[in-house]
Amino acid sequence: MNRLTLLALQILVGLVGLAIWHVLTVYPVLGSPKQIQFFFSTPGAVLARTWAEMTTPDIWGHLWITLQETVLAFLFGAAGGIAFGFLFARNALLAAVFDPYIKAANALPRVVLAPIFALWFGLGIWSKVALGFTLVFFIVFFNVYQGVREVSPVVLNNARMLGLSERGLLRHVYWPSALTWMFSSLHTAVGFALVGAVVGEYLGSSAGLGYKIHEAESVFDVTGVFAGMLILTVFVIVIDAVVTLIENRLLVWRPQAGGHG
Repeated sequence: MNRLTLLALQILVGLVGLAIWHVLTVYPVLGSPKQIQFFFSTPGAVLARTWAEMTTPDIWGHLWITLQETVLAFLFGAAGGIAFGFLFARNALLAAVFDPYIKAANALPRVVLAPIFALWFGLGIWSKVALGFTLVFFIVFFNVYQGVREVSPVVLNNARMLGLSERGLLRHVYWPSALTWMFSSLHTAVGFALVGAVVGEYLGSSAGLGYKIHEAESVFDVTGVFAGMLILTVFVIVIDAVVTLIENRLLVWRPQAGGHG
């Protein structure tokens, strides 16, 4: 399937979803449309509100704040996950000692941490960055850890026989092995960085997309809630496309299809 056909099918799925939503909220299929619209609004109203929001400068300020929180949480979380993933994967004793603590910290519900971070760091961006960090860190950490541990012992022994130092092993063996695992986690991690930022804004903030959604929800403005969710969805798609572009540029070590050894 070529890229154009795939894109057409993806758009078709979205259009079918919108059509079903329109029919169920405008026509008396499941009951009174006015009652259903109170809970689900209509696609037309949501798109109109989204367009109205996007043409005002206010929403761009909220988007900018959420973007800062997302990028900082993603960068700090990914850097920490990569560093500690390599450290624990290369030191079996250290990994064994801290194993129960890592698992316990990862199992802790992040929503519980949001009020604590707000208390520690205030209601500014840093409490949202901290919450996003806790989501991103463990995703990247476990992937990098597994990627380094997946290195074949045969490859390692052959590299050592050829005289590679530990630094050379890190650069030519461990790093390429972990890189694929790491980038496979980044698409998920960037989404969770945004989740951390938005959830933090939703629970306590005066700006950001999460704040806008919470503001609409507090006055039962369902159209505003769905419009905020639509803007958030587009925001995620754009960020994911940027991550994909960076991934394609950085994975230069990957052999080309049909290349010669």
